[in-house]
Amino acid sequence: MSLTLPTRRDEAWRYSDLAALGGAWPVAEPEHIAVPAGAAIARVVVQDAAPDAVAVQDYVIDLAAGARATFHVLNTGGRLGRVTIDVTLHEGAHFELGAAMLGGAEQTLEIVTTVRHVEPHATSNQLVRSVLGARATGSYLGKVAVARHAQKTDASQSVKAMLLARTATANAKPELEIFADDVKCAHGATVGELDAMGLFYLQSRGLPPAEAKALLLQAFIASAFESADDATRETLEAAAQAALEKLL
Repeated sequence: MSLTLPTRRDEAWRYSDLAALGGAWPVAEPEHIAVPAGAAIARVVVQDAAPDAVAVQDYVIDLAAGARATFHVLNTGGRLGRVTIDVTLHEGAHFELGAAMLGGAEQTLEIVTTVRHVEPHATSNQLVRSVLGARATGSYLGKVAVARHAQKTDASQSVKAMLLARTATANAKPELEIFADDVKCAHGATVGELDAMGLFYLQSRGLPPAEAKALLLQAFIASAFESADDATRETLEAAAQAALEKLL
């Protein structure tokens, strides 16, 4: 456990609320998860701490050959709410992340991932969606590192943020570090506002403006949970809707 408080020179903490973090440092050790060859796990992380709390959840995952791990994350609580995932993929392993952040007021919400492809034929897919209002800050920092001999890697990152106010801030930093020469890696990041034409269409069909806005945002967030089973998806969407109602 490090006793030294991070600084903004540490890339993983560049956009964080270090003042809030200082009151809770040092944080707990990461949870270590080892998935045996050919096995599969699914984990749901709902971070909904009290408004003045500091919540930091760290996971370190090792996926043996042919193993699979699926994480669904909903990050909505705390003055500072941070979820970090560091995963190592061996031959033919797969990592799937579907995550959403919903923040308002003065919140700082963060998802930080490091996905290490260390052997051939492994795959990973990360999809993150954020909705931010008031003076909230939402950050996704995601690094995909492909080792020299990790040929046939297939990795993707999709990051989209929706700002409900011009005073909100979204930071998106998908990063690729590739040393192999036979890989398929892609990433994309966008930050924007609700589609005015979409809102107009729904309102022209009789929906009040507030309901039209909520419906579009629910659909935007729901895409993060499409890879979950039905029961998990319904639970996450209900929790996300409750958090969204507080922002609207």
